[in-house]
Amino acid sequence: MSGTTPPTDFIKAKLLVAVPGLLDPNFKQTVVLMLEHNDDGALGLILNRPRLVGGAEAVPHWADRLAWPSRLHKGGPVSTDSIIGLGIGSDESGEGVSPLLGRLGVVDLHRDPVDLPGVEEVRLFAGYAGWTAGQLETELAAGGWIVVDACEEDVRSADPEALWRVVLARQAGMVALLGDYPDRPDLN
Repeated sequence: MSGTTPPTDFIKAKLLVAVPGLLDPNFKQTVVLMLEHNDDGALGLILNRPRLVGGAEAVPHWADRLAWPSRLHKGGPVSTDSIIGLGIGSDESGEGVSPLLGRLGVVDLHRDPVDLPGVEEVRLFAGYAGWTAGQLETELAAGGWIVVDACEEDVRSADPEALWRVVLARQAGMVALLGDYPDRPDLN
C-alpha cells in the first residue's frame, strides 16, 4: 500500500496568523479563523478586514443582532458574493447554528433571527478563504502561517484592524515579538 499519510492535526477552530513575510495581498497581516479542515481541503474567514459596507445592508433581517462594529467584513477572496455569519450565543446552539468554538458558531443566515433566540450577536463576512486538499499543509510547511488558539473575543473585536498585532502579542516567546513587526520594514 502506497500513498501519503493523511494529516492528523487538523486545525478547525484555530487561527492562522500570516507571518510578516507573507506578501500575497489577499492575506498580508491577516488572522483567519478556520471553519473547516479535513482531507478534502480547508475553509476559513479573515477576521481583520472590515469593509465600509454596513452589515444591515447585506442581511437586513439580522440588523438588530450585528456585533459592533456593525460592518460587513471581507472573509476572503473566494465567493465574495456569499455572506457567512459567525454568531456568539448560548452554549446550546441547536438547529440553525453549527458549533465551532465555545459559544461561537456558524449561523444559518437564511433563518429568521426569531427562530434562533440563543444567538446574541452576529458578525458578517463576504466570501471566505479556501484551500484545496494539501494546499494549506504545503503553506504551513513552508512557514507562511502561524497556528494559534482562537478565542471568542477574536471574532468580537471592536477593533478588528488591530487583531493581527493583538493575536501575535498574546503568544509566548519570540512569536509575540512579531506583533511589533513594522508595516514597511524597508523604511527602517
